[in-house]
Amino acid sequence: MQPVLETAAPADFGLWPIGTFTPHGFVVVDGATAPADLGTALASIAQGTVPLDGDAPDPAEADDPVGAFLSGLLTSPYPYAPGGFRVTDTGTGTVFDPGCCNGLDEWREWLEVLDGDGTGGFGHGPTPLAQRRGDVVRLTVDMDLKQDSPVIEVPVDELRALVARAEQDLRDFVGRAGRWAERHLPDHAAAIAAALARIPDPVTED
Repeated sequence: MQPVLETAAPADFGLWPIGTFTPHGFVVVDGATAPADLGTALASIAQGTVPLDGDAPDPAEADDPVGAFLSGLLTSPYPYAPGGFRVTDTGTGTVFDPGCCNGLDEWREWLEVLDGDGTGGFGHGPTPLAQRRGDVVRLTVDMDLKQDSPVIEVPVDELRALVARAEQDLRDFVGRAGRWAERHLPDHAAAIAAALARIPDPVTED
């Protein structure tokens, strides 16, 4: 199990270094993410996060184009980091990927599978679904395929350990990305680090 981020950085991006990526592909985010991929990840998260007031400034017209591009990430209490936790069955090669509209901030849905109502959905197109059945969790890669979908079955205790490790990987990514920002975007580094920390620990309403 690995945390993965869907990449969606703008075309011809030039505000900071980014790596080569496939639009709407995935990059693994953890404590070992390559520096160029950290740049891609930050651009993808900032690109998809709506500013608190809903009105994003145009970086091309701003005195601080980096700050303008980051405005959504730095003002929203809910950074949008599209992706989730990927599960790969190393024996069969079957991959359980998050679907569209799922976010890394929703990782606690896995805890609902383990200790809550026993069911968790992780997006659509594909439509991955996790269902606890006794001591085993059944991961259906795409419910839209019904009986034709590949499945992965994981013992509950094993999945619990995998989720804990993936959660730590996500937190390690947040720390690593914060240190990357100190080097590449020092004027905004502290605000970026604080914003990224809201991904594994989103703001909750009282």
